[in-house]
Amino acid sequence: MKRQKLEDIAIKAWLETLPGWERTEDGTGIFRSFRFRNFNEAFGFMTRAAIQAEKLDHHPEWFNVWARVDVTLTTHSAKGLTELDFELAAFMSTAGEGA
Repeated sequence: MKRQKLEDIAIKAWLETLPGWERTEDGTGIFRSFRFRNFNEAFGFMTRAAIQAEKLDHHPEWFNVWARVDVTLTTHSAKGLTELDFELAAFMSTAGEGA
């Protein structure tokens, strides 16, 4: 997957396919808050996402409290959003279905 910074038009197109994700205030990342029924479900989601992140060699910034997982994705080396961010976001959206 490319680590080339995406243009705004491509970012908007990707976001239209990923309900719940929004661009960060500074425009360099995307954010979503996942809510689960309990800590076990939240941790299971994080485990599945961590395995995929390792496969992609692309790691999220995230924060977990009990049944909530807040995720920010960005590609630091590109100083913005790349296809990797959206590939991982799509995986997380599927893994967190029902959240």
